Amino acid sequence: MIRGSRTLLASRTAIKPAFINCRAYSAASVSHLAPSIQKYILEKAELCQPDNIVVYDGSDEEQIKLISKLQAEGLIKKIPKLENCWLAKTDPKDVARVESKTVICTESENETIPTPADGVEGKLGKWISPGDLQGAIDSRFPGCMKGRTMYVIPFSMGPIGGPISKNGVQLTDSAYVVVSMNIMTRMDKQIFNEIGDSGEFVRCLHSVGCPLPLQRELTNNWPCNPENVIVSHIPEKQEIISFGSGYGGNSLLGKKCFALRIGSTIAKREGWLAEHMLILGITNPAGEKRYIAAAFPSACGKTNLAMMQPTIPGWKVECVGDDIAWMKFDQNGKLRAINPENGFFGVAPGTSNHTNPHAMTTLMKNSVFTNVAETSDGNVWWEGIGHEPTGDVTSWTNEPWTPESGKPAAHPNSRFCAPASQCPTIDPAWESPEGVPIDAIIFGGRRPEGVPLVYEANNWEHGVFVGAGMRSEATAAAEHAGKVIMNDPFAMRPFFGYNFGHYLQHWLDMDQEGREMPKIFHVNWFKKNEAGQFIWPGFGENSRVLEWIIRRCGDEQIYQETPIGRVPAEGSLNMTGLDGVDLESCFEFEPKFWEKEAKEIKQYLSEQVGADCPPELYAQCDQLLSRVQ
Repeated sequence: MIRGSRTLLASRTAIKPAFINCRAYSAASVSHLAPSIQKYILEKAELCQPDNIVVYDGSDEEQIKLISKLQAEGLIKKIPKLENCWLAKTDPKDVARVESKTVICTESENETIPTPADGVEGKLGKWISPGDLQGAIDSRFPGCMKGRTMYVIPFSMGPIGGPISKNGVQLTDSAYVVVSMNIMTRMDKQIFNEIGDSGEFVRCLHSVGCPLPLQRELTNNWPCNPENVIVSHIPEKQEIISFGSGYGGNSLLGKKCFALRIGSTIAKREGWLAEHMLILGITNPAGEKRYIAAAFPSACGKTNLAMMQPTIPGWKVECVGDDIAWMKFDQNGKLRAINPENGFFGVAPGTSNHTNPHAMTTLMKNSVFTNVAETSDGNVWWEGIGHEPTGDVTSWTNEPWTPESGKPAAHPNSRFCAPASQCPTIDPAWESPEGVPIDAIIFGGRRPEGVPLVYEANNWEHGVFVGAGMRSEATAAAEHAGKVIMNDPFAMRPFFGYNFGHYLQHWLDMDQEGREMPKIFHVNWFKKNEAGQFIWPGFGENSRVLEWIIRRCGDEQIYQETPIGRVPAEGSLNMTGLDGVDLESCFEFEPKFWEKEAKEIKQYLSEQVGADCPPELYAQCDQLLSRVQ
């Protein structure tokens, strides 16, 4: 069975799914649930008109039945060469985040997005008025689940009952979503008791928008309604309403929608941080361990770093999470972080035994693959997997594929969904309810020129500026085409749940008396030489950079000051056993590049954030410019 929890299934008592006659909508049928949950389910059932409702608790019996159902409907197929692994292929129109159709609903537009400069298109989120959202709901949701089942998913983001964890209930008409959510979250009937009479839970409504009988022919048997997609968030009500897409974060509403967009608004209100960050533990040969959180845009190596196999003898890296961190200062002033997720939803292309052997081990059983290619001998395949396919290849679009086909076998944003507990380097404390202590925060992105391998911010305020100025090549996870350099502050540009200017102020406000503030760094594994080749080998060799960062967390004086921050002093980066790297180019300082960078960051902040940007950030722009000129 596919499960994401480390809790032994045998120790859990499955409850029989509760079926409701939706045409009667009898409240007595959900009487075992708290009134607030009953009310939510019945209200949405009245709107969506499913044929029946099933209340799930994530037991393995339920998971097996759902997988059998999906298999019978032709939505997934078994991968014979892997243990309990399954392959889904979507409609080609439903393959990525839909940023253009992802909206935040607040009374005031300024609550959601900063007011951009005159004549400038705002790119830090999309706002929708309550009236317009209601109109969008009214035109899409009535009767959208006719002929289908509404599944009720109780889930926790973070260890159940933990001090940083939050509860959610998702209603969906997609069995694929239920199976995936069972891996990605802690789905358990206990959540209903955790919610109890408080009524405190994030409400998540999702529909693929394909009532039965079908009005159009499906592609790959994949139900969706791409022309009418909307992914909406209502922070005031802690509610997510998604329609038309069955894929990824558009439908697995615990992921970016809850954990980042709604999560960041809860974090702002309660005084903590919900961030697009991996969390790893790193231990030196003396047995001393520290934890790091790191923010990179999607497909920039978060999973590879989180599961790194260090090349430095005696060092060990363990994974707490590869994508999202919820971080809160404890009563002793230490920043602690949890991974609110329970699984990995990783980009498949480029994942191999060379780039990420631990991920390859993780996904070999109990996993769901989406939009990868399949081979005639019963396996999966994708570009960058590290070996030639065995047997004939059928692409993600169900066409015969050869290297001469002129298009990829696997979609660039194809994914694997695997339980985190299967990772061979999962950290022993990854499910610690109070979280792990964070000593360093790293920002980074794909920068082919100008940005050095690593530098340290001068202080917390400067570090916030470094995060605000993050830029990176666009990735396949989004709708953007080409390798254009995009501003992606804090790697959160697609995921802010509220005004980015207020978000920056929230980060600045974290620096308070009595708190042990983590050091902040920026890394760039992707600098290229004139021939277009990467200068730094990356992957396991990145442990050399982490070693320097960890030593800096111990206040070792192994740095030299530069106009942009602190870089490793000569000889302080451990290069033992690694020859042929042009370190001089890795750290080459180009004043003209940084003068342009400082001006462009200030222009970006003034155009996109304007008066909502804290004055400290504008001052940091000016200080950087004065230092590099």
